Amino acid sequence: MKTGRNTRTRQQAILRHLHQNGRATVEELAGRFETTPQTIRKDLNILAGAGRVMRFHGGASLLAGSEYTGYEVRKQIAREQKERIGRAAAALVPNNTAVILNAGTTTAEVARRLENHSGLKLVTDNLEIANELRHMAGIEVMVPGGVIRASDGAILGETAVEFIRQFRADIAIVGCAAIASDGALLDFDLREAVVARAILAVSRNVILAVDSSKFERMAPVCIGHLNQLRSLVTDRGCPAELRDLCRAEGVDLVIAD
Repeated sequence: MKTGRNTRTRQQAILRHLHQNGRATVEELAGRFETTPQTIRKDLNILAGAGRVMRFHGGASLLAGSEYTGYEVRKQIAREQKERIGRAAAALVPNNTAVILNAGTTTAEVARRLENHSGLKLVTDNLEIANELRHMAGIEVMVPGGVIRASDGAILGETAVEFIRQFRADIAIVGCAAIASDGALLDFDLREAVVARAILAVSRNVILAVDSSKFERMAPVCIGHLNQLRSLVTDRGCPAELRDLCRAEGVDLVIAD
């Protein structure tokens, strides 16, 4: 597909492609727009500098934070990777356990893969996830009270935090908007971060389920650190730096394939 040699035209076409597909690699874009990888890298760096896309090693994606993109768009970002991550994370959940599942597009994929489990007592702070789970015979679903975020059904506020603090979960499966180079787990919404911190505090084993493009992104609020995790479930794009961080912190790295 040719878009001519006009830089602005090509960058607009790249943005349209990302809106349709969520993310793309440099090599994919170079082939699509019949130009060099160097040119595509320059385009992506310009778009990232303007706050239009998020760079990751070897490509770029739409900004996935709630301040930038709506829930329906975020569901499409790295969709295939999230589906694989969902299957792999669900496989780590034994039957007859107490589980907490927090709000997020990747954790929603985990929820969909719990249909063959039995004896789960599951707390979630998200109405969309609760609705996915309520038809599954082997799962008792509990949700906290609180303020419902209209964009994605997340339940926020002190009432939600107090509800979660009553539990001692065997496993929590959580997501985040970004993983910093020092291992900090980051998000955009302070209210959501407070709920996430409560989930980490009451769970014996924490599994982080995120696609690999979240590494070295930026978000303003810290919810925790890699050293609080038992496992990190991600995709094959996991960069060497994140693998090294997991090894240093004693985190079991699971590559969903």
